[in-house]
Amino acid sequence: MADDDLYSLLGVPKGSEADVIKKAYRKIAKDLHPDKNPGNKGLEARFKKVNHAYDVLGDPKKRKLYDEFGEEGLREGFDPDRVRQYRQWASRQGGGGGGVRGGGGYGGMPGETVNLEDLFGNAAGGGGASGNAGFQDMFGDLFGRSRRGRGPMKGPDLASEIKIDFVSAVRGATLELRPQGAGGNPVTVRVPPGASEGSRVRIAGHGAPSTSGGPAGDLILEIHVEPHPFFRREGDDLHLDLPITIAEAYRGAKVKVPTTDGAVTLKVPAHAQSGTQLRLRGKGVSRKGKEAGDLYVHFMVRVPTSDAPHAEQIVELIDKLASLDTEDPRRDIKF
Repeated sequence: MADDDLYSLLGVPKGSEADVIKKAYRKIAKDLHPDKNPGNKGLEARFKKVNHAYDVLGDPKKRKLYDEFGEEGLREGFDPDRVRQYRQWASRQGGGGGGVRGGGGYGGMPGETVNLEDLFGNAAGGGGASGNAGFQDMFGDLFGRSRRGRGPMKGPDLASEIKIDFVSAVRGATLELRPQGAGGNPVTVRVPPGASEGSRVRIAGHGAPSTSGGPAGDLILEIHVEPHPFFRREGDDLHLDLPITIAEAYRGAKVKVPTTDGAVTLKVPAHAQSGTQLRLRGKGVSRKGKEAGDLYVHFMVRVPTSDAPHAEQIVELIDKLASLDTEDPRRDIKF
């Protein structure tokens, strides 16, 4: 994968916005997915490369390292500050003659001597079979691939998406899925209580295999939550528009209200209006380590929908009664 330009793999220019990269990845990954191309090893290999490209370019930190250093910047143990320091040192040499001298300096501009030990510590000094040995080992460490300590690397992470219902997102759920990007294998996904739109769940060991004998990468699932027909969520608070009858609104009443952990009884105050709001503390979204949100119940007065003759008479009577309280219910509304 190191020989492929990651932007070219996704078919986007280098300066593309994050949403453009994401859209391109989704389209390509959908076409290349092993479920659609069973047994096609060539497309499977390309699918893994595309997932690797998105794993890098979809992560702002990894993308920044890749843009500056290429694939080398993604290696384990890579030290960007030391590489930048070396580049600054190299640029000052101006292509001057001379060479590396064990424990000494590099001949650059006239009258200037740069000591590698000042830049990189004793790793620059000669400590091996030749004066260059320590310097070469230092460069191995610099790029995360020392000949003495190079080991198998973890495989790249894979990205996929799942849709869950509103209740499962709020309460948490254990799902058996075959998500896009997992090679068609079933995966047990434990969605924590309080998951929200765009939340991510990491499943260790279900990513792409390592090319150097290391452990497989992880599967990163982005969660999309389907809307609820009655409840809506704002942060950790829930909101519910609760229909009540005209009689319940006028006289007051006790009504049943569904919540995340069972129904509760709520008292409707007498003369309640549409839009009157009551709060049920702690009946919202509950997340680990966080204080539970609240449930806000908004009363919505339901008028009769029957076309029966007596219904019209009742409405006229209610309208006459209402006119005793106010001349125009909209008189104070202004822009």
